[in-house]
Amino acid sequence: MESITTSPSNPVGFWRRLGAGLLDAIIVGLPLLLITYIITGNTEDNLVTNIISSLYSLLVPVFWHGYTVGKRIVGIRIARLDGEPVGIGTMLLRNLVGGIVYVITLGLGVIVSAIMIAVRQDKRSIHDLIAGTYVTSNQP
Repeated sequence: MESITTSPSNPVGFWRRLGAGLLDAIIVGLPLLLITYIITGNTEDNLVTNIISSLYSLLVPVFWHGYTVGKRIVGIRIARLDGEPVGIGTMLLRNLVGGIVYVITLGLGVIVSAIMIAVRQDKRSIHDLIAGTYVTSNQP
């Protein structure tokens, strides 16, 4: 069975993606950090905070048509190239495998990804290429 790959429709560039990430950090990350601090009295290297943050970025797009809170506010979402809904496998590739690539390259991959988003016509980064995704302003 051959998968049909199309070119991204209305791909979103660096600044809107960055804005969505910052909104997620402010709206979800800061309250989570505050709650963790109240419960544990510590904000450094907290396993619970890391697990909840990872689950948020993994699961929310699966159940919310590619959106996170920040992406929804900015009007962008993660989509698959083949038009299928974003699933757990796709998000694992995007977040976990993409994250491993960024760690192995000591952060250089993050810089390369930012440049890719800025200069590529399809605005896809390394983790998008790994997972077969892109970020779009199209509604589901």
